[in-house]
Amino acid sequence: MERTGGNYLSSLIEVSVIVLMSAGTVFVCSAGANVSVNYDIEHFYNFTTLKQLLFFPLAIGVMYAVSRIDYKRFRLDVNPVGKSLTPYLVIFSIALLVLVLVPSIGIEKNGARRWLSLGAGGASISFQPSELAKWVMLIFTAAFLAKNGEGIKRFRGGFVPVCAVVAIAAGLIVTQDLGTAVLICGLTYLMLIIGGANWKHLLTPIPILAAVFWLAIATSPYRMSRLKAFFDPMADSNASYQARQSLMAISSGGMWGKGLGNGVLKYGHLPEDTTDFIFSIIAEELGFAGAIAVVLVFVGLISVGLIAVLRCDDRFGRLLGCGIVLAIGVQAAINIGVVTVVLPTKGMPLPFISAGGTSMLLSAAAVGVLLNIVQQTNTDKGLIDGCD
Repeated sequence: MERTGGNYLSSLIEVSVIVLMSAGTVFVCSAGANVSVNYDIEHFYNFTTLKQLLFFPLAIGVMYAVSRIDYKRFRLDVNPVGKSLTPYLVIFSIALLVLVLVPSIGIEKNGARRWLSLGAGGASISFQPSELAKWVMLIFTAAFLAKNGEGIKRFRGGFVPVCAVVAIAAGLIVTQDLGTAVLICGLTYLMLIIGGANWKHLLTPIPILAAVFWLAIATSPYRMSRLKAFFDPMADSNASYQARQSLMAISSGGMWGKGLGNGVLKYGHLPEDTTDFIFSIIAEELGFAGAIAVVLVFVGLISVGLIAVLRCDDRFGRLLGCGIVLAIGVQAAINIGVVTVVLPTKGMPLPFISAGGTSMLLSAAAVGVLLNIVQQTNTDKGLIDGCD
């Protein structure tokens, strides 16, 4: 595997991700503080803060290990196709999505069956198959686009097959996790645009997707209440409570914050403070300055990632790298939008920062693939030349 000037940009990506993971670990420990907790070593894996301390170094190891795998092994245009890792990943991820829906196998939390249990007893941990499916569908879409080239402009031979595979995965997810299903469809749509799909074909599924999306909301009182709470976050209702508390945490932090560990909302006043709403705790304890610093690290990571992958000569490398960077950027934007009540409340982790082993490990693995692409890219030449 040839390594060239991509090492400089890959180092910037590595540093950005490790900084975000480090900040995440610190604030998960801060947000997870609870004076009423008695730690029991027999139930070690039940404690969010302790799990985060375990997953942080593990995620870094996963990132570097995956960066040693040649990303070209995910291509579909190999002979025979059985040498590609992508078909196996697609089959495996869809099989897990089916398993998680089985009542005796899938674990239900907060009214949704999204998790599988790995291990036994106190050492058991939960795994979210939809997180794996998100990244696998991105890899599959990039590989399919690279293999078919201009053939993606054909409706039956190009557009329909890739949409069909993604639709199977999204269809299995949507009943339990609307947000992740929408994210997968949205990322696929962006990838098809980047890959040169016909605009007429791109418009075809929009009415169907819009109808399914509205049906999923209209038939769920819980989702409808969240939507109403978004338009009136100050309303006195349970649905708007989380949004109100998030805004309270952010506003109380001021410019410089209350100081690390000095936040108040984390003591039972802000639900999901270690996961989906951890950005609120960052804003409360480090203030506007700390929150902006986190945003700037994400902006830097996304900018460096796009600059690096757009210089890649290989079409598959460009598509896959762009997809990974876009996935990280879109998730971060959605999470911060939800926390600041710019978007309706939706459970979506802040990449590398929110607590959650599945999300952190798989995101780290995705960055590992990105690093491998960058390390094989000749970044000494111009941006436009690299896209030829």
